[in-house]
Amino acid sequence: MADDAGAESAGDRAYRRRFTTKGVDKAADYAVDLFQEAEQNLGDVARVNRILLELGRFYNPLTDGAIVPLAMRQQIIGLLESGNRDEAATLLRGLLGAYTRSTGADIPTP
Repeated sequence: MADDAGAESAGDRAYRRRFTTKGVDKAADYAVDLFQEAEQNLGDVARVNRILLELGRFYNPLTDGAIVPLAMRQQIIGLLESGNRDEAATLLRGLLGAYTRSTGADIPTP
């Protein structure tokens, strides 16, 4: 199971920059990368599920809950399994937008 040689995971980017980006805390930066990685891999349901599971482990104190709640993860995975990538991508973008507004993080361009 080989990834594209040019593809870089969110973890790789976080390691490379050592979680240091001015004005953005470590978790926020990594979470944004994970959201983008999930959206770029909507055809790989298992990978998106793992990414959303990891995002569900991050706590957002402003919402007093997980960045990606379990119910939302299940909804997105259900959409992907039924072949509805567009709606799943819309939900992911909505979660990312809500998260970045709550943390003040900038959304970097890939």
